[in-house]
Amino acid sequence: MNARTLHITNGDSLSNYLFELKTTTPENTITWQETLCVGPTLEYIASEEFITARKSFFKSFYNITLSRKEIMSTFNKLNDISGFTEVVLWFEYDLFCHINMVAVISLLEQKGIKLPIYLVCSGRVPGEKGLKGLSELKPKQLESHYKNKVKLTDADISLAKNIWQIYCGKDHNLLLPLIVTTSSFKYMSNCLKAHIKRFPDIRSGISTLEYNILKLVKENTIKSKHHLVGYALHYQGYYGYGDLQLERVIDLLSIFFTEDNGSLKLNRKGHLALEHQHNYQKEMNNTIYFGGVSCLDYKFDKQQNKLIKTAIHAN
Repeated sequence: MNARTLHITNGDSLSNYLFELKTTTPENTITWQETLCVGPTLEYIASEEFITARKSFFKSFYNITLSRKEIMSTFNKLNDISGFTEVVLWFEYDLFCHINMVAVISLLEQKGIKLPIYLVCSGRVPGEKGLKGLSELKPKQLESHYKNKVKLTDADISLAKNIWQIYCGKDHNLLLPLIVTTSSFKYMSNCLKAHIKRFPDIRSGISTLEYNILKLVKENTIKSKHHLVGYALHYQGYYGYGDLQLERVIDLLSIFFTEDNGSLKLNRKGHLALEHQHNYQKEMNNTIYFGGVSCLDYKFDKQQNKLIKTAIHAN
């Protein structure tokens, strides 16, 4: 263990795992608890406006009261890191982690921290099926990931800051050229594509994730909403949503299925949505923000592969 390394992890589960393996200690670790892939964000992360926006979002959408003290304690840990010589970021392959990661890199820059930054990122693992989270790795696999951590270049850091700035802004189409940008972020392209497709499809008014969840209902024996959350967690691809986010999505999708006698079945609206025969954006009224824009502000046009300003919100 290098006592002069500051570790920033993607959650308690990984932090505790690293403590058990003696890779780091609580004193040398910041656990990033935010969920910045959903809800409003502002570019300057340690600002009063940012904290107020996040607290308001969690209260209104999830009925969760965030602790200002806990939020500030995370930011305050970065106020004096003179005892450290490098920063190691531990984030995974999915959109959930990547939005948090670019925010953390931006926060380090905003704090004036110029230490070398390394990235430990999980995803595809030789000899394993599917994509793996860091906490899912066996000790030797995690040790190997750490040993092979990637030092971020100035170009990588600039890209992360640019993505965060655009994400907090009003035009997410500016992310499209960055999908093909070469960088040390192996899964960034997949995550940016997944993000753009979170907006309602111009034909059906449902996003790609919502479409895939309705397909799960159609093609599998689903007993309840809770059962559907489990399926969605497993089959969501690059989104990385947790129970809290998927429960919210499934609640919005309730207009598309019926729950009767221990079974979820698509209703007529559900079939029409899957067939792109009717647009349900207004009826769903999904008001969630993704960074600087509301889900209601744009639609995703598959043919043009870009976001189209929703007519009622156009200037």
